[in-house]
Amino acid sequence: MLVLFETPAGFALFKVLDEGKLNKVEDLNKDFSTAETARKVVKLKAFSKFENTSEALEAATLLIDSKPSKGLRKFLRVHCDGETLAVADSKLGNIIKEKLKIECVHNQPVMELMRGVRSQLSELISGLGVQDLAPMSLGLSHSLSRYKLKFSADKVDTMIIQAIGLLDDLDKELNTYAMRVREWYGWHFPELTKIIQDNILYAKTVKLMGDRVNAAQLDFSEILAEEVEIELKEAAMISMGTEVSDLDLINIKELCDQVLSLSEYRAQLYDYLKSRMNTIAPNLTALVGELVGARLIAHGGSLMNLAKQPGSTVQILGAEKALFRALKTKHATPKYGLIYHASLIGQAAPKNKGKISRSLAAKTALAVRYDALGDGQDNSMGLENRAKLEARLRKLEGKELGRSAGSAKGKPKIEVYDKDRKKGAGGLINAAKTYNPSVDSVLVQTLNAAAGNEEEKITKKRKAEEAAEEALATVEDKKEKKKKEKKEKKKADEGENRNDHAEPEHEEKEKKKKEKKKKKADEGETAIPINGDNHAEPEGEEVVTKEKKKKRKHSAEVQNGDEIVDAGERKKKKRKHAEQEEESEVPSKKEKKKKKKSED
Repeated sequence: MLVLFETPAGFALFKVLDEGKLNKVEDLNKDFSTAETARKVVKLKAFSKFENTSEALEAATLLIDSKPSKGLRKFLRVHCDGETLAVADSKLGNIIKEKLKIECVHNQPVMELMRGVRSQLSELISGLGVQDLAPMSLGLSHSLSRYKLKFSADKVDTMIIQAIGLLDDLDKELNTYAMRVREWYGWHFPELTKIIQDNILYAKTVKLMGDRVNAAQLDFSEILAEEVEIELKEAAMISMGTEVSDLDLINIKELCDQVLSLSEYRAQLYDYLKSRMNTIAPNLTALVGELVGARLIAHGGSLMNLAKQPGSTVQILGAEKALFRALKTKHATPKYGLIYHASLIGQAAPKNKGKISRSLAAKTALAVRYDALGDGQDNSMGLENRAKLEARLRKLEGKELGRSAGSAKGKPKIEVYDKDRKKGAGGLINAAKTYNPSVDSVLVQTLNAAAGNEEEKITKKRKAEEAAEEALATVEDKKEKKKKEKKEKKKADEGENRNDHAEPEHEEKEKKKKEKKKKKADEGETAIPINGDNHAEPEGEEVVTKEKKKKRKHSAEVQNGDEIVDAGERKKKKRKHAEQEEESEVPSKKEKKKKKKSED
């Protein structure tokens, strides 16, 4: 069995003298404790030395990728005919087996054997001292790290920083130049500003048209749509702009050329930035996009510096001023910085933007570290994390449909919504009200509110009046019942007296009553005459005194509240009006009775 061992100076092949010792892994450490015992286990068979540092660097980089170099393949073909080869990398052993048809072994005893050889390497290889081996390994490690990280064409992030800075500057200059074109040409054709909103199309139209008089004769179909072209030609015929000279139009057209050239260069620069971002940071680009990823790298200083930042710092990167202001004033800290412009945060609702930005910042930090320090050049990790974040966003948006955290297990049962059915009952209710667009106007809402307040006041007054009337009605009913009872008692007493007294007494009473009537007539007082059934009715004075008592009682009862007092006053007025009508009816009855007496 042969053992392949890699050193900074070259490749070494060792012959295993006693293969039986490989079965006892525990004893291998004792066998390699000294140089003499180590020479009894293995012996150097062949050594392939590197000619220069570049060859050593090339071989080392290929070995990292588990690939044999050309020199190694030649070396193995010469010295490994029909031998079993022990290797430290299983992938390298598979490739050697496929290409060179050499049987390779990789197991735990082989790893322990490699460890022992490494401990006694300077003794097993003659002419390779420790003082020579140490600087070789140090130089190779430095050149390897420099090749993999610093001087790798795929990891140059300085171009990204410069490109995104130039892109932002171009955007500012383009906006400034485009506004200058609009303002300058607006003196000649002011209506064109409202017709064409896009700055690039505006510059192309001005460059093609020149004077607005030429608009009717030109064809703008390559630049503008049909509707916009017709509107432009109609506006050019009735424009209110001033006349400009040919020299002014030449300068305006040159400015339009500058705007168009800058826009073309910006598009070219964006394509360059996009390609560089997909090469240097593919996972970061898949998560947040080219522009946001480039701005994060530029703000961090480099891709490596950004990889050293935690997710919480990546989240608020670009909002440092707001962060320190919030800490100083003891207010809420910002939830996002440059990462806010990512498409995932733009898709989220305002209440979920903070949660998504926190999750996106954590995944972005992982993607940046993978891009800066990983060996892979694909964007599989970024796409996978983006899919997870989109699933989380959908879960947050549809959270109201499911159960809250800590509830019973199982999927929520979502029933079909029926707007015309009661909850938990089989009966139907009225259909839902339709949308009323008139409610949107502020004036209608204010008028409706005022009308509603007036209606409420009127209803309150009505309720108060009704309550007062009911109270008075109950009091009056009680009094009327008492009056009826008194009248019935008086009638019963008078009937008994009539039966007891004789007719002469009745005549005397009539004479006395006639005399009293005459006296009252002289004094201006009135009395009610006797009925045909010989029943005496109460006199006018008694009626007047009873009415006074009633008024006093009403006034005492109505003083309970302001609303009852108002209702009582209304009742009093009604009663007075009724009494006046009764008084007007009383003299008419007296006249009728006098006529009857005269006829008798």
